[in-house]
Amino acid sequence: MEPKVSGEPHPHLPVLYHEVLKALKPASGSKYIDGTLGAGGHSYGILEMNAPDGELLGLDLDPVALDFAGSRLAEFGERVHLFHSSYLEMKKKANSLGWQSANGILLDLGVSSIQLDYPQKGFSFRNDAPLDMRFDPTTGITAAAIVNNFEEQELLQILWDYGEEQNARRIVRGILATRPLSTTRQLAELIEKAAGRSQKGIHPATRTFQALRIAVNNELESITTVLPIAMELLTPGGRLAVITFHSLEDRIVKHYFQQESKDCICPPEFPVCQCGHKAILRLIKPNFIQPDENEVKTNPRARSSKLRVAEKLMVA
Repeated sequence: MEPKVSGEPHPHLPVLYHEVLKALKPASGSKYIDGTLGAGGHSYGILEMNAPDGELLGLDLDPVALDFAGSRLAEFGERVHLFHSSYLEMKKKANSLGWQSANGILLDLGVSSIQLDYPQKGFSFRNDAPLDMRFDPTTGITAAAIVNNFEEQELLQILWDYGEEQNARRIVRGILATRPLSTTRQLAELIEKAAGRSQKGIHPATRTFQALRIAVNNELESITTVLPIAMELLTPGGRLAVITFHSLEDRIVKHYFQQESKDCICPPEFPVCQCGHKAILRLIKPNFIQPDENEVKTNPRARSSKLRVAEKLMVA
């Protein structure tokens, strides 16, 4: 069954919805964590499947998303526990509920549809809004602060490392010559002037906006940190499902899953294992799961999504 969307300010289609539920296998009495609650679409399905007495802990840095999901999930009553918090705090929040472990954990990474559809959050170059890009608007540095205050080399590094932007030098020169910049439109127009017109349907500002968003929210470092936290919190046999939307995110998840599914991670030239490493998970599929053509047609944002799933092993 699809999650309800009646009364929503805009339609929300959870990416890889059926694939996530199939992978996580929610059952009656089970405990699940949605570390990136968003609009609550995946959580709705989990709570339907772990009825009548299963529970869900939902976390999100965005207060708007949290309020939206709270209204959407209200029908599940006391089985839902929502916190304005980073997924890095999932163990602390779970323990506060008396949970020592969880049967499944979902991380739907990157920017959510709510953040893209509310222009004032400053994530989209298609609107004119303050240059913000913070998941949590109550704390942290804004994109405007980075663009207007960082040195040339720092800006280049952000665009190279987080956006893989080939036109980084021209864009940064344009920023330095034009700043201060305060809105998304100002930055998008500057980038289009510096980098040229869209190619292959991709707006020239796409990679720069991605890079700034990642830098503002410390996304890649957070992903690296949260994966072992999530795996530790899972009960043996519990599953971790991670949805990524670009290669930088997916590379981190892929590497962690592959490394932790092996008993030895010594260099291949070592004739005998010296690391003593033991596998803590098994891969549900050797590769990732992608949306089918029908989902991409219905929800174009799903186009680049990848789902990876791992199951925690019983470690002696």
